[in-house]
Amino acid sequence: MRGNWMSDRLTLRSILQPKQVAQALYHPAWIPESVDPSVDRLKKARIIAGAVAAFGVYTFVQRKFDFEEVLENMLTACAVVLLITPLTVAVMLFVWRRTGTVRQLRVPLVNSLKLLLFFIGSAVGTVSLLLWSTSLPAAGIVVLGMIALWLLGMVAYGAVQVSGNFFGTAAVHRCLPPLLATVTTWLMALPDLLTGDLHGLSFTLGIVFILGAPVTVTAIAALEMNRLRRRYGIRLGAHPATLPAPRPAQPPAYPPPNGFVPPQGNPYPPGNPYAPYPPQGHPYAPNPPGNPYGPGTPQNPPPYPYGQGPYGS
Repeated sequence: MRGNWMSDRLTLRSILQPKQVAQALYHPAWIPESVDPSVDRLKKARIIAGAVAAFGVYTFVQRKFDFEEVLENMLTACAVVLLITPLTVAVMLFVWRRTGTVRQLRVPLVNSLKLLLFFIGSAVGTVSLLLWSTSLPAAGIVVLGMIALWLLGMVAYGAVQVSGNFFGTAAVHRCLPPLLATVTTWLMALPDLLTGDLHGLSFTLGIVFILGAPVTVTAIAALEMNRLRRRYGIRLGAHPATLPAPRPAQPPAYPPPNGFVPPQGNPYPPGNPYAPYPPQGHPYAPNPPGNPYGPGTPQNPPPYPYGQGPYGS
């Protein structure tokens, strides 16, 4: 099955795979493709850097991994995203009001809001199901636990999808995903900065743990927006309706080997190459009458230089 929303076709076999379901549901068909492979690589680096900086330091340094704390962090992140995404977009709409209207962006804005609510609802439902399944008898834990784990895999991969396109806001403005990623990571780190909670780490590792995600994501997002501005003229402060349509990136032109440049242009002369040649006469026309070796004829071989015979006479 496939509709106007899903970007991929789902079959009964693919429904059993959380990755394919997340790809179809959390990356809808209306989200535009990346205009540049380098920008797409920066987007993936932004996602990986944020995840590693947020979870890697505490997990690998402290040798601890609290699953319930991860679930609580998921709920906190959902609340922050649900609050900050519409607020940031509203601020940008206020900035863009001088060169365009909100009515021009109504369709992508509504689609992005639907994707945001759908992801938040699925994430909260998955966390609630996981927490509820732990209080059931053994049989209930097995059944609901398998369903909850499948949903957790789908939501986890869906988080990667929505982190790249940030709930389809690239359909509104291509600079919105890096901007929203930057604002979200700083807001996630703000409580720890204000309270000084280093999560039991030393001062140096605590600073890396708290500031690693926002600083890394901010640097990559700035590079991403700078590349969009320089290569395609896409500026964050310009209304999307005034931006030029991005053209796909052309492959780089490599210099010819050994300095050899093949001849340019059409190597064939103009005209029909298969046109008949002008008449040149019949190539097998009969010879003129008479002896071809008679005296005075052009076909007469030259005389021998030493007489009448080949050895003289």
